[in-house]
Amino acid sequence: MQLIPQSPEIHAYLVADEAIDHGHPLVGETADALWAATGDAYSYAKVAFEFVRDAIPHSADSGDPRVAWRASDVLRTRNGICYAKSHALVALLRARGIPAGLCYQRLTDDDGSNPVVHGLVALRLPGAADWARQDPRGNKAGVDARFSLDAEQLAFPVRPELGEVDYPELYATPHPAALGALRESADRQALRRNLPTEIGKFPVG
Repeated sequence: MQLIPQSPEIHAYLVADEAIDHGHPLVGETADALWAATGDAYSYAKVAFEFVRDAIPHSADSGDPRVAWRASDVLRTRNGICYAKSHALVALLRARGIPAGLCYQRLTDDDGSNPVVHGLVALRLPGAADWARQDPRGNKAGVDARFSLDAEQLAFPVRPELGEVDYPELYATPHPAALGALRESADRQALRRNLPTEIGKFPVG
């Protein structure tokens, strides 16, 4: 899929913010440990993806009632939904100088009901001309997302006939609808009620 960066500056996809807090010591320590096991950008990106996908359970799968939204908190609690896990992966990538951003899908049930926005990551390795989407949501029965720079292998390929959508925008910071749902929810039950069903565009400088 051809993504549309919402900032023309690649530097925007390397900076830290309140949610993608890769200046936090825990993010740095985790990045250092993963880098020590790899040593090059491609291998690091793959290992970081697999770490977030596999070592941090999606709270809808684990039943964890806590709501994490900062990357450092996701790493500390080993818990989060797709948005939060995406924040963690973006932070780990940026900690090692790999440009990374956030993108989204609109998904539904098999009959087209109950739409919800799902969060993904896109990265651009050194020397690459294009961004590559990755889904660190976490695998389970019927879900087999894998790291790939060529043919995407996401958790949920969209079904346009059901009204599902791949949003083409690539954001340097979390979309307010996604971040707001996380920050305003005291627990996972409240988060389920607050999840956005669609997102609109917002300017990113």
